[in-house]
Amino acid sequence: MCLLFFSYRTTPGYRLVVASNRDEFLARPTAPLSFLNPTGTLLAGLDLQGGGTWLGITAGQKFAAITNYRDPAANRPEAPTRGRILIDYLTGDCSAGDFLQLLAASDARYNGFNLLLGDAEELFYYSNKNGAAQKLGPGFYGLSNHLLDSPWPKVVRGKELLRPFMVEIAQIDPLQLLAVLEDSHRPPDDGLPETGVGLDWERLLSPIFIDSRDYGTRSSAVITVTEAGAISFTEKTLHRTEGRINPQFVHLTMNGSSRLQL
Repeated sequence: MCLLFFSYRTTPGYRLVVASNRDEFLARPTAPLSFLNPTGTLLAGLDLQGGGTWLGITAGQKFAAITNYRDPAANRPEAPTRGRILIDYLTGDCSAGDFLQLLAASDARYNGFNLLLGDAEELFYYSNKNGAAQKLGPGFYGLSNHLLDSPWPKVVRGKELLRPFMVEIAQIDPLQLLAVLEDSHRPPDDGLPETGVGLDWERLLSPIFIDSRDYGTRSSAVITVTEAGAISFTEKTLHRTEGRINPQFVHLTMNGSSRLQL
């Protein structure tokens, strides 16, 4: 469930740049990126099964993203959907810090997760596996299905591949980032984490871009927030038919961001 790379207050001219893959079972029903409210101030995709999202942002620069913490032995099928946490934050009035204080009282109800919550002033990382909110400073970060910046091969490789296009650049091109997110390199077995899913699944889940018959990268997304507050959200949804992957692009903006030619 999701792989995230983000540059926070590090790319010149940008407050936040996010590049993300959403990994999920192919049969799970999903709605693509859209405005989720009538006022056109909340952008996110929607998990039609659980009613939540994995990545979203508002016109007021409230930002939220989540990945699962891979620990199959501790998973409980009856646990509530984690994507609702993001919807509650993005549609509520709490600041990121206040919301995390409230969440800490009930986070044990959920299966393991990593959460990024931010607004125009602050960005926090939180995991219910360690229970401590971390206010993030400027930097370039990677987050997979362990803790923030855990040196899993896909995190290390992704940061190396994306840095020239996310940090060391004057103008972000979402299409460049989306192309990097297609990387399907598999590391050798001796570099794989041991998370309890077995070697075959560790191999399958090891690339930045995951592709299999039943599970894989469902969509890729790029969010940019300029220092002036202009927001751009580009999503590439991947439809698999007869062994072929057919991409569908959506590009939406808020607060005066320029349009992208797809």
